Amino acid sequence: MDLVNIICVKWGTKYGADYVNKLHSMVRRNMSRPYRFVCFTDDAAGIAPGIETQALPKIGIPEFDAATGWTRYHGWLKATVFAAPLSDLKGPVLFLDVDIVITGPLDDFFDPPGAFLVIKEWDKRDETGNTSAFRFEAGAHGDLIAHLAADLQSAQSDYRNEQEFVTSYFSRKGLMGYWPKGWCVSFKRHCMHRGLMGFFRPARIPQGAKIVVFHGKPNPPDAIIGRSGKWYRRVLPVAWVDELWR
Repeated sequence: MDLVNIICVKWGTKYGADYVNKLHSMVRRNMSRPYRFVCFTDDAAGIAPGIETQALPKIGIPEFDAATGWTRYHGWLKATVFAAPLSDLKGPVLFLDVDIVITGPLDDFFDPPGAFLVIKEWDKRDETGNTSAFRFEAGAHGDLIAHLAADLQSAQSDYRNEQEFVTSYFSRKGLMGYWPKGWCVSFKRHCMHRGLMGFFRPARIPQGAKIVVFHGKPNPPDAIIGRSGKWYRRVLPVAWVDELWR
């Protein structure tokens, strides 16, 4: 069976090295096929010695290569994984955000055909995808970087974030597909009980879910202790997050 790639990106101080270490551990427990795990980062301090780390990909756009300004603080550095070449990686690449919880086998994410597969954004009716988990071929989409470099100002003003830009680009190219419904779920939308039930029952894992995405608040450590991060939302302590996010 051919080797596949699983990667993540960590920069700045929003997420610590422990997020990368736990993601790597979750991947190890949920992959049976041979794979290479790489974390692209601006600071490898604290990342476990057994995890391969590489510098953030350079794409020839000064604002990105310097990792400063809006690119640093609004998630756009994720787009650097479309560099061509992407370091020495070859073949299929599964990108995973560092703040997810893996709840099922990941092998299936390498099976569906398609040039670019991504989560369907739950809160939008258009084509927008959620880039917490997406798959592509290493080095196959350098044209996306060229398109971004050609009008960086327009990209910043026309799209709220990296995922809107990336998924719009692949959609216009006719290359975008979505993971089967239910594989990737939102902690807030699909795991937490609605209304008053949320005050009495902790969040659960929907049947068939392989990845739980934590977007906004709470983050995994918040869910473990029952801290919502929002005054209007109650989160009871979630034992399965504590069990799996390690």
